[in-house]
Amino acid sequence: MNQTDFEKKHQATWSAMEAMLEAGRKESNLKYFPETYQAISHHLALAKHRRYSTSLVQRLNHLVVEGHKRFYGDAPRLQSNFFRFIAFGFPQVVRRNHRFVNIAMGAFFLPGFLFLALCWTQSDLIYSLMGYDQVAEFESMYDPSNGELGRERQSDTDLMMFSFYIYNNIGISFQTFASGVFFGIGSLFYLIYNGIFIGAAAGHMARIGYESTFFPFVVGHGAFELTAIGLAGAAGLKLGWALIAPGNYSRMASLRVAAEDAVRIIYGSTLMLLIAAFIEAFWSSSSTVPVNIKYAVGFSFWILVIWYLIFVGRSRRAA
Repeated sequence: MNQTDFEKKHQATWSAMEAMLEAGRKESNLKYFPETYQAISHHLALAKHRRYSTSLVQRLNHLVVEGHKRFYGDAPRLQSNFFRFIAFGFPQVVRRNHRFVNIAMGAFFLPGFLFLALCWTQSDLIYSLMGYDQVAEFESMYDPSNGELGRERQSDTDLMMFSFYIYNNIGISFQTFASGVFFGIGSLFYLIYNGIFIGAAAGHMARIGYESTFFPFVVGHGAFELTAIGLAGAAGLKLGWALIAPGNYSRMASLRVAAEDAVRIIYGSTLMLLIAAFIEAFWSSSSTVPVNIKYAVGFSFWILVIWYLIFVGRSRRAA
């Protein structure tokens, strides 16, 4: 559709928005405001994608910006941008990029389950993936006779471990995300690599009889940590695909557009990693909590994370 036909088709909607903005906040004037605002946001995206004139893009952008102020100004409970992002924005951006999320989760979890099964059944396979010293360190960390599960020997307090887990987990997440600029290959590599590493460690722990300590330890924070790593990979894949298939944009322009969603995904996944680090340091390592309770809480977290990403933010108001 050329610009002239586009303007003729949607002029009435734009004029209606301008009238509502001029009329103020009377309830009668805001009856159709959400639908009109959503439509104009879509028109702005189309105008940018089709490279219509600067004047048209600026007009639509002005309507969207002013509409955003009016729309959220009428929602006192959602004044906080952070709260809006958690309540609506993050799960919405994850669902909007479900293709990348599905690929990333498959590349991460499928090798993990495969090598869990292989290392569970083949005693020597773990040494093809890790050195003897590294395997011995894992075994020491989850030895049932160890009173402090999952700890590094030099770390003596929960607070120190909290800091260590934040540093370690966010480092893995950023590495998985940032390597996506290599046309997505880097993100795929780190997703598969980390999936194999985690799955192999789990399989080996089960094989040597440490499942009574390893799985209760990881089940509590695993829902947040593993999902966040997968989402970081999805954000990296989005960047990579923007370089592979830039469409009508230059590669740099396509990368900038893709980064808008990718960065939002990273914001949310980083928050999930902070939650995971807190649980891992102050809950997972506890030897006083009964195993059954750890499993129950861990499975509840998995249900919560899946429900949040699939269903939260689907309301009409959120849209």
